[in-house]
Amino acid sequence: MPLVTEVSEEAEGCCGGGCCGAEGEVPPVEVRALNIVQGTIGQYPAVIKAARGMSHFGEHALGWMAIGAAGALVDKKRRRQWAGVAVGAFGSHAASVVIKRIVRRPRPNDPSVQVNVSTPSKLSFPSSHATSTTAAAVLLGRLTGLPLPAVLVPPMLLSRLVLGVHYPSDVLAGSALGAASAAAVLAAEKRLAK
Repeated sequence: MPLVTEVSEEAEGCCGGGCCGAEGEVPPVEVRALNIVQGTIGQYPAVIKAARGMSHFGEHALGWMAIGAAGALVDKKRRRQWAGVAVGAFGSHAASVVIKRIVRRPRPNDPSVQVNVSTPSKLSFPSSHATSTTAAAVLLGRLTGLPLPAVLVPPMLLSRLVLGVHYPSDVLAGSALGAASAAAVLAAEKRLAK
C-alpha cells in the first residue's frame, strides 16, 4: 500500500519561483508525466523496491558521502579527490535544501499519483536526491575515468518519479544544480593543486 504524505498548509499556499500554475497548481503535463512513468515501469514491484533502495541510499546524500569517505581512507594518493566526492555530495545536497525552502513547491499531491516512499520533507523543488547523485556521479566519473553520470544519474532521476515524490522539473533542476556543484568542486581542486 502506498504511503501518502500530506502537504502542509504552508507549502500549499506558496509555490514561489514560478514553478507552479495559478493558485499553486502544477502544470498538468508534469502530472501526466508522473502518470506515464507510474503506469509503465512503476507498476512492477521489483522496480518500486529498487527505487526505494535508491531512495534510502541517497537520503541526505549519506550513501555518496560514505563512498567518498571510504575512498579517501583506502586510496591515499587520491585522498583529496575522494574527499571532494563527499564534499560535493554534501554541498550540493545543502544547496538543494536551501533552494527548497525558498521555492516551497509542495510534493506531488494529485490523487492519480501514488506516493511509494515516505519523505523527510514536504517540499519538492529541486530534488535533493537528483542533486547529490549528479554531483557525486560527475566527481566519481572524473576520478575513476568511468562514464558514471550516464550510468548513475538517469536511474536515480527516474526512481523519484516512480516513487511519486517529485515532478520531472524537480529532478531536472536537481541534476543541473548537482552538475554545477560538481563543477565548483573541480574548480576548487584545481586551485588547491597549484
